[in-house]
Amino acid sequence: MTAAAPPAARRHPVSFLAFDFGIRRVGVAAGNSLLRSAQALTTVQAQGDARFAAIARLVDEWRPAALVVGVPFHPDGAAHDNTRRARAFGRQLHGRFHLPVHEVDERYSTTEALAQRAADADAAAAAIILEQFLRSLPADPPAEPDDAAA
Repeated sequence: MTAAAPPAARRHPVSFLAFDFGIRRVGVAAGNSLLRSAQALTTVQAQGDARFAAIARLVDEWRPAALVVGVPFHPDGAAHDNTRRARAFGRQLHGRFHLPVHEVDERYSTTEALAQRAADADAAAAAIILEQFLRSLPADPPAEPDDAAA
């Protein structure tokens, strides 16, 4: 009879960084697939290479397996200029960090963050985006029963 795998070996949490893209500011949040929750980290208020340098520091610190980018749409689902910009930002993230990038429809995330009276609405919106993404992931397979319980 073989021993059951330890809990850490049963589940392999995947970590993520999420971004609420804006022309002037980018909210950032972190989370993982095991807890299926996110925490607001910071808002990057830089442009061009300085923006990506700040994001690179966060990627180095948090070591995510993948990135999540909120993509805005009009209420009716139609794309607009910021839809294109957010998707381009996602492509830039992929090109710079060589990590998978997942897109999430982020309609109303900032409105929800403001309604929650978040101190940093952009980072809170990134956390809302990431939690929405984490809820969309398939559930972990059931844990193996312990030999002692059998």
